[in-house]
Amino acid sequence: MLGKIIAGLIGFFTLGPVGAVIGVFVGHFFDRGRAQLNNRFNPEQRAVIENAFFHAIFPLLGCLAKADGRVSEEEIAGTEQLMTKMGLSSEARRKAIDLFKHGVNGEENVTQILAAFNEACGRYGDLKQMMLVYLISLAYADNHLHEKEEELLGEIAQVLGYSRFAFNHLLGMVKAQNHFYRNQQGQHRYQSEQRSTEDELQLAYQALGVNSDASDTEIKRAYRKLMSEYHPDKLSGKGVPEDVLKVATERAQEIQTAYDLVKKSRK
Repeated sequence: MLGKIIAGLIGFFTLGPVGAVIGVFVGHFFDRGRAQLNNRFNPEQRAVIENAFFHAIFPLLGCLAKADGRVSEEEIAGTEQLMTKMGLSSEARRKAIDLFKHGVNGEENVTQILAAFNEACGRYGDLKQMMLVYLISLAYADNHLHEKEEELLGEIAQVLGYSRFAFNHLLGMVKAQNHFYRNQQGQHRYQSEQRSTEDELQLAYQALGVNSDASDTEIKRAYRKLMSEYHPDKLSGKGVPEDVLKVATERAQEIQTAYDLVKKSRK
């Protein structure tokens, strides 16, 4: 089930109608990571993790939708379209809607939702990071992060064990990484045309988590560190479930795009 959830959410919220296009290089590592994960966890263990993800992502999505005071018609329509794209069964769809409404209506607070998630996945640090990166990506779906959405994401990060500094650093990187991946997929080209080359380059540095005056060695070190964090082979060995590796491959592609731009500018 989680495979449909991950694919649908990424395709709808992050990549738009074009859908995800995974590079041959990244796809190769995903296939290797998936094979390793299948050998590490039995079906029962994977089911527990997948179930925890399902029961966390939809109420949190509802919380984010309501964070700015109201759930817009666009958000409601988008959620319905999302569930259609995911191809959920009737039963799973009803459950997802209920969970989303619970988040919207405040029937479950963030701490309660994440407590259940942490109970099943708390020992998997990389999985908690992927959850946070995932939610930040959803919040940036409309290219705007409302103040209340940022506050909520900060609460989520705190429950997951992140410092404010680490959260802000991750927030900036994900925003920049999403920008590059959207551009690569041909989305929002008008934004690219309006931005100066310098703006694009600054976002690339931000996506890598370094300053523009960093040395080539420092930039390469930051790039390798990020690619290592999202490398499916490493993640699979740390407890990240198979289908969540797809999120990592998308993030790796975004990081690669930013790094390529920085390298090109320094030639």
